[in-house]
Amino acid sequence: MPKVFISYSHDSSEHAARVLALADRLIQDGLDCILDQYEGDPSEGWPLWMDRQIEQADYVLMIYTETYHNRVMGKEQAGIGRGVKWESVLTYNHIYTNDSLNTKFIPVLFAPGDFCHIPRPLQGSTYYCLNSEEGYDQLYWRLTDQHKTTKPIAGQLRKRSQTARNVVLSPEKIFLAKLPTTGSELFGREEELELLDNAWTDPHTHIVSIVAWGGVGKTALVNEWLNRMGRDNYRGAERVYGWSFYSQGTREDRQISADEFIFHALSWFGDSDPTQGSSWDRGVRLAGLIRQHRTLLILDGVEPLQYPPGEMQGRLRDQGLQALLKELARFQSGLCILTTRLAVKDLEHATKSSVKRVFLEHLSSEAGAKLLETLGVKGATAELHQTANEFKGHALALNLLGRYLAVAHDGDIRKRDLIPNLTEEEEQGGHARRVMESYECWLSGTSELNILYMMGLFDRPATNGAIEALKIEPPIKGLTSELHQLIPAKWLYAVKHLRDLRLLSEKNENSPDTLDCHPLIREHFSEKLRNSNPDAWKEAHSRLYEYYKNLPEKRFPDTLEEMEPLFTAVTHGCQAGRYQETFDTVYWQRILREGEGKGHYSTKKLGAFGIDLQALSNFFENSILRWSYPISDLKEKDKGKILGLAGFRLRALGRLREARQAMELAIDVRIKQENWKGAAVTTGNLSELCLTMGNVNIALKYAQQSVNFADLSGDGFERDSKRTVLANILHNAGKYKEAENLFIEAESMQKERLPGYPYLYSVQGFRFCDLLLSLGRYQEVQNRAFQSLNKKSEPDGRLLDIALDKLSLGKSSMLQLQEEESDNFFQVEEYLKQAVEDFRNAGTQHHLPQGLLARATLHRLQHKFVKAREDLEEVQEIAERGSMRLYIADYHLEACRLCLAERKLDDAQQHLSTAKTMIDEMGYHRRDKEVEELTEALKNKEADSI
Repeated sequence: MPKVFISYSHDSSEHAARVLALADRLIQDGLDCILDQYEGDPSEGWPLWMDRQIEQADYVLMIYTETYHNRVMGKEQAGIGRGVKWESVLTYNHIYTNDSLNTKFIPVLFAPGDFCHIPRPLQGSTYYCLNSEEGYDQLYWRLTDQHKTTKPIAGQLRKRSQTARNVVLSPEKIFLAKLPTTGSELFGREEELELLDNAWTDPHTHIVSIVAWGGVGKTALVNEWLNRMGRDNYRGAERVYGWSFYSQGTREDRQISADEFIFHALSWFGDSDPTQGSSWDRGVRLAGLIRQHRTLLILDGVEPLQYPPGEMQGRLRDQGLQALLKELARFQSGLCILTTRLAVKDLEHATKSSVKRVFLEHLSSEAGAKLLETLGVKGATAELHQTANEFKGHALALNLLGRYLAVAHDGDIRKRDLIPNLTEEEEQGGHARRVMESYECWLSGTSELNILYMMGLFDRPATNGAIEALKIEPPIKGLTSELHQLIPAKWLYAVKHLRDLRLLSEKNENSPDTLDCHPLIREHFSEKLRNSNPDAWKEAHSRLYEYYKNLPEKRFPDTLEEMEPLFTAVTHGCQAGRYQETFDTVYWQRILREGEGKGHYSTKKLGAFGIDLQALSNFFENSILRWSYPISDLKEKDKGKILGLAGFRLRALGRLREARQAMELAIDVRIKQENWKGAAVTTGNLSELCLTMGNVNIALKYAQQSVNFADLSGDGFERDSKRTVLANILHNAGKYKEAENLFIEAESMQKERLPGYPYLYSVQGFRFCDLLLSLGRYQEVQNRAFQSLNKKSEPDGRLLDIALDKLSLGKSSMLQLQEEESDNFFQVEEYLKQAVEDFRNAGTQHHLPQGLLARATLHRLQHKFVKAREDLEEVQEIAERGSMRLYIADYHLEACRLCLAERKLDDAQQHLSTAKTMIDEMGYHRRDKEVEELTEALKNKEADSI
């Protein structure tokens, strides 16, 4: 029975409990584990006891944390952590006397970020991270000397069965059902296939981005490489997961969300609650799960989630996907391959290190000629080469051309001159559209053309149920007139014919009843049907609307997966022109559940801000370019609602510039309607948004307007809550007295309305507490926050309020301890930890930096500088991504304090200079005193160093 000694630092009671749990489990799993917590008071004394245990142990587990590292390196104050210091001396001596060989001492981490705390002499040793069950298993196999692979008995020479081979992945570890199918043959891509092979084996390549316009062959290339990988048991991959964003919508004139993908992937990789946290947090969490295995991740067709050409060209709109790709680019043992029509701007910083960007070229004339010949085209070699060049080597165009010539003209290459010329941009699929125009003429009056028009109705693969809903009586003229009496055998023949012509994708074995085609083909026939037969277009979408809205088994679905048909129904209802009905009966009643006591269900309960925004985008003329006025067919009162909802969701997703635009338009609509309550709500939200963006004076203007609108509305809650909005802006502008008077007035108004609530509560109460902390009145803040927490007996929908109260308690307690010169920060640590977790789970990005900033301050006071910097880096990332200039200034102030504590005076000066400039520009005078104090502190530090 191996004997194991555990060495660790007493960072906190939670850390000690986690170490004890590890020791208990090792004992239960058959090991003799020695831990100081099992001992009373050894008679020989702790130093000799430790020496004896280390000497006698087969293995010594070193649980490395920042505190452990600081004590080993002598950075802890005298008299603290003597045990760890002594054990580290013994460890170093053992290694030294053993000729620098280490067979006993094993670094163990509880979090991946603690790797930097492993001392240099042990950084070359294998370490084990116990943040997953797999991590514990690997450690256990090491301690029990059970190798992952047992060396086989030597067999006969040259018998390959005895050589190393890739483990066959079980089906449950492979998910490729969402990837589109493509043809079985690929020409002219050997160089790119070799590049992907090399990327898989290169530990420094984490993402390959394949960029090309539609139809060039991105998906075909990836599918061919995947097929080759599959034939070789995926060459050591432990998980294989693929997703096509074309499978959830491809229209580029509306918003697309990655929520559906993120939720599905989180669940597939083993997350316990995919709805938890903000979009960004879910993306980070998914990256963590992916990293637990050597994963091959395929993301096909990312462009619907990117900004179109313009100022923001190529940037990802979806924060969940941003977070995922950023984390995977930073580190993973596997590989992510993504395809897109636009280079992903968010990955540009890593293109010289962990990200390989491949701009896929058109096929060479030689490869194009081979492709045409394979498709049945006949002609001289030179003419085949010439044709490939005429069509610019566009893979989809050549596939369509080849089959068209083979079937319609017996393969005669000379008949290509019958293909019409179009003025459309060649690189964006113009050549493919030329061939599709010819197909449209050739298939006129056939069931095949009806099917192609039908494909244009969908923005994802068409399911059998949806197709049948379109084929019901009476037939739709020009769309299903050739289909409604088609017997099953002829339907199957028509589908096979279209697949032979490469106009439909090959059958997907994972979804054999669905029909799919290349996005360019879908876009072409969609445009043709909408423009040439608008009546059929609307009638077809009406049928699909009815089908999808009745598809869920429950009228009010509980999960995002169950609710997916309702989101699809919104798309088809709006395409049918049934905007008002769709908004009232599907979006408002069944997705948001307004009137059912569960308002904003899709966002508050499911956290699906992205997919909800995607649904809302259907009610706008063109949300992809700007959040303009909603469709004119809607009621005037609902236009204001839709703009306000869009603004709120954009703000929650960190897209503040777009949120501001939507909110400003919403205010205009509500003022025209004399909807003073709605105007007050939106103007208040806009005021807070402008404050976060660093426009303090503009925020003050909107806050004053919100008070005026609230008074006009006569609504009691809006009247006192909007006064707190204005008071909060005044506080941040440095006008403390005016702010306090307004808070007192608002609290008095609330008391008259709600005698049981003597203090402002929820966000309103937090704003007042924030001012009181600036005034140093921490005891009053503690009293208010405790009372507010005690009133929160209903957890549903209260997560943000609880987080704000915990933040108030953490900050006020920290201020008190600083004043008392105490370092007993245990309770503060608990409050701030819970606050940050609750902010994440509430799903809104614009509150999280407040919790992270407070926790960074605590870590600094505890001399946990690495953790402080991690929190500050996350604040910087969130703030810069969302244009939250107020938090960027706060980041620089706290970073200055941290650098002062670390005696990095040049860095401190730079942070302070940046913060001061921003504070002056923004009118953020609440921080003026802090700037003065830091300026003085920096002068003193510089004087001391002379």
